[in-house]
Amino acid sequence: MITDGVQPSLHVEYKSSHVKQYFKEQHALRTETTINNPMDFYVRKGLDNLSYLRELGHQVNRKLLEVERVSHHCVLTQEALDRLQHPTVQDGQRVSALRFGDPRVMALFQALCAFTHLPRGFRNRDLRPDVAALLGRPYSAAQMTYDLRRLRLKGLIHRIPKTHRYTATSYGLKVAFFYAKLYLRIFRPNWAALLPDADRLPPPLRQALDQLDVEIRKLHEEAALVA
Repeated sequence: MITDGVQPSLHVEYKSSHVKQYFKEQHALRTETTINNPMDFYVRKGLDNLSYLRELGHQVNRKLLEVERVSHHCVLTQEALDRLQHPTVQDGQRVSALRFGDPRVMALFQALCAFTHLPRGFRNRDLRPDVAALLGRPYSAAQMTYDLRRLRLKGLIHRIPKTHRYTATSYGLKVAFFYAKLYLRIFRPNWAALLPDADRLPPPLRQALDQLDVEIRKLHEEAALVA
């Protein structure tokens, strides 16, 4: 909600740590991360870890700004969209398509949007329950592994070295936001308008009524021409 005279601010809390975004002196956007307990990030207290915590805070700030920037400019080019809609070959490996409208693909990208801000990334078991909930049916670990491979080879996610965690690339953020916004804000609310109206009349009667409508239009047109 934006109210005249009220400066909006964003607050994200994680255990004892806090990310805050606000307008500094009503002129410049300021993003800051406060780590009140290093153990929130599995780091011991001590000055020796100060440089690591400082870099971690900067990383959190950069990730938040990147997500905000991409979410407001997530339009894809026709070439990028075509590449997603068709199978491709990457490093000699065939990668299946990520077609817009496919329930599994849509659930995958919608779930991915919830993990784009995490600096430590996400794992197979983190993302899988969300995809299953959006699909509304069982979704196995093997299916999740297959989809993570598709996302990685398409350049949408990056595997953090020596871990089983992944982070979304800038391109991956753009694709995830584009798919999710296009479906949730345009297609789903207006889906009924894209489908033919439900007709309970028997087909022969509907055809007769349609033909009658055509003949009436012809009479109107001829009357207008005569006048």
